Amino acid sequence: MSIQAEVLRIEGVFFGALVGAQAGKLDSLLTEDFSLADLSGGLMSKVALMDAVLSGKLRFEAIEPVDAAVRFYGPTAIVTGRTQMRGRFEGTPFVAQSRYTHVYIECEGKLCLAAAQGTPLPSGGNGADRA
Repeated sequence: MSIQAEVLRIEGVFFGALVGAQAGKLDSLLTEDFSLADLSGGLMSKVALMDAVLSGKLRFEAIEPVDAAVRFYGPTAIVTGRTQMRGRFEGTPFVAQSRYTHVYIECEGKLCLAAAQGTPLPSGGNGADRA
């Protein structure tokens, strides 16, 4: 398996852990100082993200990545792509599309997610650049 394929596999593990509210997988995948710039512009730590997902406050029913691309800068991998998501936040259903960036670093002999950022896309839009 190529390193690019391995990074995309780990992306799938991350999205699957969010959908499945899998604490162990999230804990082992995220760096201790992980930060997420979420779709509302807020900043969440590893602890805050795990608390929201594991408590059920934030429940993902599906996360579908689209157009994921990986670039490498030494041992750092940057993944950009789009997602289509649906779930519930504090019991209220949501459907969202985003453009995202994930930053993976090497930690303890494996790739870990150190930072994530999501930008909401208009409903029905694909976020394609316009000339």
